[in-house]
Amino acid sequence: MTSAHASEVLRSIQIAMRSERARLIDLDAAMGDGDLGITMVKAFEAASAVAIDQRGGAGAHFAKAGAAIASAAPSTMGTLMATGFIRGGRAIADTDDQSITDVLADFFRAFSDGLMDRGKSKPGEKTIVDVVEPVATAMNQHRSQEEAIFAARVEQTLSEALTAVTNMVSQHGKAAVYREQTAGKPDPGAEAGAIVVRAFLSSMVSTNA
Repeated sequence: MTSAHASEVLRSIQIAMRSERARLIDLDAAMGDGDLGITMVKAFEAASAVAIDQRGGAGAHFAKAGAAIASAAPSTMGTLMATGFIRGGRAIADTDDQSITDVLADFFRAFSDGLMDRGKSKPGEKTIVDVVEPVATAMNQHRSQEEAIFAARVEQTLSEALTAVTNMVSQHGKAAVYREQTAGKPDPGAEAGAIVVRAFLSSMVSTNA
């Protein structure tokens, strides 16, 4: 994966965040400030504006994008996304000879660990971690599979994770004030995480085109 491919992924996320802006706002308004859609659009507009460096690889590009997110969207979710991209980018530095499944597996393992470290959170607390952590685990379990199988397994895990997180009770942030009332409602952070994961899965096609 090159810097140009990383730029395509970030552009894909930006487009998806714009498309999902209103839905993310509505989901967040039910349990928080209602600004998540605005924050995510701002974050990934900054990330997608990072210039392509033909001398650098995808890892360096994603790390720079993370820094851009931190500057443009210094909110809780903006900071978490920034940390994930910086950690993920560093984890896939110098991976020119690796398969795309290996790259994604290494990226999301570091991404998930970064989210948990920065957010002081763990699985089961109804956050973005409840999507990204099972995805990272699935990617590492299936990294030796061919790309179509890898993508299918990860998408299945992602869908199951989104269903599971809906039934959880929020433990962090303003949503935690509502506690049991959050059960049965989608978590806006988890939904934003799913957008990121799906953009990376779709990148496997363009990377090998």
